[in-house]
Amino acid sequence: MSKKVNTSEPKRPVDVLFDKYQESHNNQTNELIHWICVPLIVFSLLGLVWQIPFPHLDFMGKYNGFFNWASILIAFALYYYFTLSPVLFFLMIWVIGLFSFLIVKIELIVGLGSSTAYLIYASIFVVAWIGQFIGHKIEGKKPSFLDDVKFLLIGPIWLLHFICKKVGVKY
Repeated sequence: MSKKVNTSEPKRPVDVLFDKYQESHNNQTNELIHWICVPLIVFSLLGLVWQIPFPHLDFMGKYNGFFNWASILIAFALYYYFTLSPVLFFLMIWVIGLFSFLIVKIELIVGLGSSTAYLIYASIFVVAWIGQFIGHKIEGKKPSFLDDVKFLLIGPIWLLHFICKKVGVKY
C-alpha cells in the first residue's frame, strides 16, 4: 500500500492574507472601486499625516523638512511589506515615492499645514472611503479591516500583486 505524499508547498503568509482579503472582494464593481479608492486613501492619508507639525530637528540641517510624521508611518508600513514580500515592498517604495512627490507639489502650491491642504486631503479621504463602503455594499460583504486592522495595509499590495501576476513577476 502506498501513501500519497503531499508535495505542495505551504502558502506564504502574504498569500494567506490575499486569500482572506479576496473573500470580500469578488464583485467586479467593488474591485473597480478598490482600484480607484485604495490608492486615493493611501495618498490622502499620507497627505493628512504629512501636514501634522513635526518638531524641528537641528541635527538634520537643511534636510530637516524631509522628515515628518508621514516618514514614520511610511517606515512602519514599508517594514511590514518587506516582511511579507520584498518585491511588493520595492513596488510600494515607488508608489509612495510618487505620492510623496505629489504631496510636495501640493505643499508648494497651498503651503504645508494650510487649511487648504487639510481640506484637499480630508475631502479625498472621505470621498474615497464612501466609495469603499459603497463597493462593499454592492459586494454584500463587510470590509476585511473590520475583522483585522492589518487589512488596511493589505489593500495596496493586494492591488500590486495583480499587476505582478499580469506581467509575470513573482512577488
